[in-house]
Amino acid sequence: MITEKNQKYYIAGLIAVSVLISSFAFYFYQVFFSPNTLTESEVPAELKIPSNATFKQVTDDLSKKEIITDLISFSFVAKVMDYQDNVKPGRYIIPPKLSNRELVALLRSGKQAPVNVTFNNIRTKEDLAEKITANLEVPEEQFLHLLTDSVYIRKFEFNEETIMSMFIPNTYELYWNTSAEQLFDRMYKEYVKFWNDERQQMASDMGMSLEEVSTLASIVQAETTKNPEKPTIAGVYINRLNQGIPLQADPTLVFALGDFSIKRVLNVHKEIDSPYNTYKYAGLPPGPINLPDITSIDAVLNHQDHNYLYFCAKEDFSGYHVFTTNLRDHLNQARKYQNALNQAKIY
Repeated sequence: MITEKNQKYYIAGLIAVSVLISSFAFYFYQVFFSPNTLTESEVPAELKIPSNATFKQVTDDLSKKEIITDLISFSFVAKVMDYQDNVKPGRYIIPPKLSNRELVALLRSGKQAPVNVTFNNIRTKEDLAEKITANLEVPEEQFLHLLTDSVYIRKFEFNEETIMSMFIPNTYELYWNTSAEQLFDRMYKEYVKFWNDERQQMASDMGMSLEEVSTLASIVQAETTKNPEKPTIAGVYINRLNQGIPLQADPTLVFALGDFSIKRVLNVHKEIDSPYNTYKYAGLPPGPINLPDITSIDAVLNHQDHNYLYFCAKEDFSGYHVFTTNLRDHLNQARKYQNALNQAKIY
């Protein structure tokens, strides 16, 4: 028989247990559902989780960047949601006021935010490796190693001289933790996409391979920054190729010499024994002398049909050129330009 005194103890115990359960329930609710990211900010934060990162590295970075307010509660929820052993690398954008549950769910999902990879104005393989990996986790040395690996690049049907043709300058969305091999695969996919049936047919109609078009486009690009002139310059070189006349393109000498500080090509430069010396050797050089952009490639494919065989920069240094059909007129213009260079003390 329950006495009145025992009944009071029983009721008191029930109340205590109820309070305790309510307190724990409230605590767990707070731990799981209360805001814990950037609680004093309205601006999202970037979190980069390296490949093979541990959970401790993640929590250290979250704390260091002050993304989370309560590390202990986050670690508890991460344990309950089995994230500690399921860390996924990548770049994540963390919105303000996320709960621990939402943050763990985001990181565990692997739904990272892409980065923009942009590369242009590239002259060498070293330039490409530096720029294409600038916003990625992969070290430029690792990418450059593949770029210069003759065995590896053969799988894409390129060689050491033509491999630069595979990279079409543009802006691409990739994941931050894209590997060097994945980057190559993506760039090859973009190369195939760029060289659609129409462009391939145009190259075929010119009697040129895709690599040859890119090589000529690289020379055109090195000759002028004026896009409207590119189809005209391309037409000059097409005429010279068709007539078996050496291209005599100064930018190929600069590339052969490896000295991009040269402002004026002299006769001594023309003596270098290199397959890229288009004064000594007729036809196209073995590969591109830079990374031609889309306008330069399309300028070759859509080159102007004319009778010009020569062109020379205007003496006003405007960046435009004078086009001529014969050597005499070309030499007259070349003399004007050389005099202007002398007056400007460019030697």
